[in-house]
Amino acid sequence: MGDLIHSFVDEVKSFAEPLTKLNKRQAVSQGVNLGLIITSALMIWKTLILLTGSESPVVVVLSGSMEPGFYRGDILFLNMGQQPIRVGEVVVFNIDERDIPIVHRVIKVHETQPGGEVSILTKGDNNHGDDRALYARGQMWLNQKHIMGRVVGFLPYVGQVTIIMNDYPYLKYALIGILALFVIMSKE
Repeated sequence: MGDLIHSFVDEVKSFAEPLTKLNKRQAVSQGVNLGLIITSALMIWKTLILLTGSESPVVVVLSGSMEPGFYRGDILFLNMGQQPIRVGEVVVFNIDERDIPIVHRVIKVHETQPGGEVSILTKGDNNHGDDRALYARGQMWLNQKHIMGRVVGFLPYVGQVTIIMNDYPYLKYALIGILALFVIMSKE
C-alpha cells in the first residue's frame, strides 16, 4: 500500500514539474491567457443574450416530457422575438419558487384584450395533462414574465455531457481543473 501511495505522489510531482519550471513572466502570461479564455466565454454568452432577447439562449432538456420531439440531453437554442406567443410553439419557462427551467408546448393562449396581458397554458408532449400541477400554488396560467424564450433550433444528445456533470459534480470540477492546467502548461 505504501508503494502505491509513493507511486501516486511521484506521478503528481512529474505532472506538476513543468509548472515549477515556468519563470514569473511565463506564469503571468499563462494566467492572463486563462483569464482571456474565461472572459471571452462570458462575452460570447452575454452577446447571445443580447441578440436573442432571452435570459438563457441555450438550455439542455433534462426530462423526457417532450419526447418524441426533444429527448433528454438535447441542446435547445432560444429566441424571445417580438411576436406574441402562439399555440403550438415550444417555449422554455421558469416558475416562481423553482430554479430549473421547463421546456413544454403552448396549448392555450388567453388575451384579455388585443395588445394586453397574455396568459399561457403549457403541456409536455409526453404528458397526459396540462402543466397547472407544475405551476406555483394558486397559479393557473403563465405570464410573459415567466417565458425565457421560444425554441428555434436544437442539437440532439449533445447536452448529455451537461447532465453527467450535474449528476457528478466532482467530475465537473476535475474537468475544469484539467482544462485550466492544459491552458497554463501550454507553450506559445
